[in-house]
Amino acid sequence: MAEGFNPEFDPTGIEGGVDTNVLPWMAVPGAAGVHLKPLRASGESGMWSAVLKIEAGAHLPMSSCLGGMDLFVLSGEIRYEEGGATSTLGPGTWGYVPANTHIASMAAPGDSEFLANFYSALAFLGPDGSVRSVLTSADLGRLADEQGIALVPNTLAECMRERPDPFGGQGEPLAIASGNASQLVVGGGAPSNGDSTFRHPHFVDTRAVEWVINPGLPEIALKILRVSEETGVVSLVVRHNGVAGPHNHLGASDFLVLSGRIGYRAGPPEGYGPGVWFFEPAGARHDATQRLGDDDLIYLANVYGPLTFDTGRGTPIEGVLSWMEYDALAKAAAAA
Repeated sequence: MAEGFNPEFDPTGIEGGVDTNVLPWMAVPGAAGVHLKPLRASGESGMWSAVLKIEAGAHLPMSSCLGGMDLFVLSGEIRYEEGGATSTLGPGTWGYVPANTHIASMAAPGDSEFLANFYSALAFLGPDGSVRSVLTSADLGRLADEQGIALVPNTLAECMRERPDPFGGQGEPLAIASGNASQLVVGGGAPSNGDSTFRHPHFVDTRAVEWVINPGLPEIALKILRVSEETGVVSLVVRHNGVAGPHNHLGASDFLVLSGRIGYRAGPPEGYGPGVWFFEPAGARHDATQRLGDDDLIYLANVYGPLTFDTGRGTPIEGVLSWMEYDALAKAAAAA
């Protein structure tokens, strides 16, 4: 067993990942009919990640994301109400809700699942707008501990240590596990709310976003959803049908596999498929991340800092991919 930081420790290849299909649904305190699968909880930044499910007829009550939230609808339909207007979010809708946004309700006419990253606590509000309760990263960690679920490590040093035993109870697969989830982001189709625009500027139908090709990585196509000039965070859909050459993550990243299978460090020969969620801590390195099989490998990702590319361990840096390069790619595609 590695003690502390050890860059040669690589027993499974998925030290920073979890198969969401083997996790149970857990009730969200203060939100009847809302459940979650816990993925990550940071004690340093307060950020936390989870897959949430709103049961048919239930709703996430009046709330405020104190540090902002990004979300991706996996299945069902969510009626998002804010400022007296409602946007209907169907499968394939991605959105970023800014910090302190007052969300009146997120209701589901049928069972609906979505992936969410909360950048700080989620505050549940009373009718007068006062804070009734909060759901923090510490609360998510406690809920996971109670169920015997090991959250993904937050740092490279934690990844280099032996992980606790995986959840041994009865898991409940995501709704997308029974089909090809590439349809969430590929193809045209009507906008999710049946109109040409969403009622709120936070959301985009990923199917309507064009693929962008980085000339330096021609076998990897991108749908660039958001680039933050303030934090440097980039959100995107990736169609990864080639091999990503040797690179280091100077900042963290996370991604959910939607279709295909990804070959990942010392992982199994069959790779990892739909529903597997990865968190790559700052400093993580990949030498040959690639698609396995013939199906398109497609995943939804957040990149929280630059990537540097080289030709192998110990070789000079040959390229840098930061928010500025992603921003330039998106603007060039829009102008074409």
